[in-house]
Amino acid sequence: MSAAGGSPLAGLRAIELCDETGAWAGKLLADAGADVIKVEPPGGDASRRYEPFYRDRPGPDRSLYFWHYNTSKRAITLDLEQARGRDLLRRLLDGADFFIETTPPGRLAGWQLDYPDLAEANPRLIMASITPFGRADPRSQLPVTDLTVLARGGPVWSCGYDDHSLPPVRGGGNQGYQTACHFAYMSALVALLYRDHTGRGQHIDVNMHAAQNVTTEAATQQWLVAEQTVQRQTGRHATVDASMPTQVLCSDGRYVNTGVPARRPEQFRLLHEWLERMDLLDELPEAPLLLLGAERTEIDMGLLGDDPELRMIFAAGREATVLLASRLTAYEYFEQAQQRGFPVGAILAPEEVLEHPQFIERGFVVEVEHPELGASFRYPGAPYRMNGSPVAVRHRAPLLGEHTEAVLGELGLSPGEIEELRTSGVL
Repeated sequence: MSAAGGSPLAGLRAIELCDETGAWAGKLLADAGADVIKVEPPGGDASRRYEPFYRDRPGPDRSLYFWHYNTSKRAITLDLEQARGRDLLRRLLDGADFFIETTPPGRLAGWQLDYPDLAEANPRLIMASITPFGRADPRSQLPVTDLTVLARGGPVWSCGYDDHSLPPVRGGGNQGYQTACHFAYMSALVALLYRDHTGRGQHIDVNMHAAQNVTTEAATQQWLVAEQTVQRQTGRHATVDASMPTQVLCSDGRYVNTGVPARRPEQFRLLHEWLERMDLLDELPEAPLLLLGAERTEIDMGLLGDDPELRMIFAAGREATVLLASRLTAYEYFEQAQQRGFPVGAILAPEEVLEHPQFIERGFVVEVEHPELGASFRYPGAPYRMNGSPVAVRHRAPLLGEHTEAVLGELGLSPGEIEELRTSGVL
């Protein structure tokens, strides 16, 4: 691992042989400082042809989808259907720390490029294979989409509205693919720590379906343990029994999720003071109950079903929250609730996130240069922030085949040899 102050994975190399199902894992490694080399077929990865395109003009280097998922990487082209292409990939893997791949089970073995083959030459290699149901399951040979991954794995059942005449809602932004990629990334980092102690790499078998299933919060556990099915709810956790609504319309016509309600004596005192400051005490008949909550030494939520007064105090806290939100704009409520320690969130459109003061202050919005276009563009930055070792978008996604000559030169190939490979269709 790198020293404090530098990118955490600086000095490490990863080879990525992934379609869109695994590109996020490579991006996470690349933005954390690893030298990620994306291996594409000579015509380019299929996602280079995914909409939307820069200024609506299609092209292999103009897909905004590809831009987002491939920041900080380098890219080469190799025809792996040819033996010479596979030999070059093998040479790259001989010096790599990570290998992330999403090929159908059996393909790498047929090419003698599976983990047992690679580990002989490079026992320190950490390989992560991402497939729909795990490598040993024949269903992993079948095609999937992000929607089918989410639906079959469970999260879709828990996402939607109180009105169950409406169908479930799929989470946006390729959550199914990204969930599996996060498991691949986290597992690879754990394997790296293991390698630091033992000197040995290992093979990680990521099951996309299982990754979704274990991220359904209590839904899967509720079924496995109690054989009960949770129900979808608007803006809050799916539960067996319906909970009180928490999504509130604010004075500006926008919605907020009011978050976790008051649960500590201090929080009930803060709610009462907030109502007083807003001159709203007379509009909440239950306001005196907030003072009863503030006077308690502690509030045990486990006693809610057996303590009538506690139930009334808790409900009063909910009503206070709804009233306050209805009299403020969404951003005013968000800001004032956060100042008082209540975890809430205004519901924003994606484009509004990039303008949100909190996201900007935290450095989430970054400018990425595109020298080939003579322009820079705003990107979402790292999904987390580390104090000692920065994680950040380091440069734009690679152009098709942009680093082929440089990477092959690092393997010792001469310009003449590279040109001959290009002429023969290997590159």
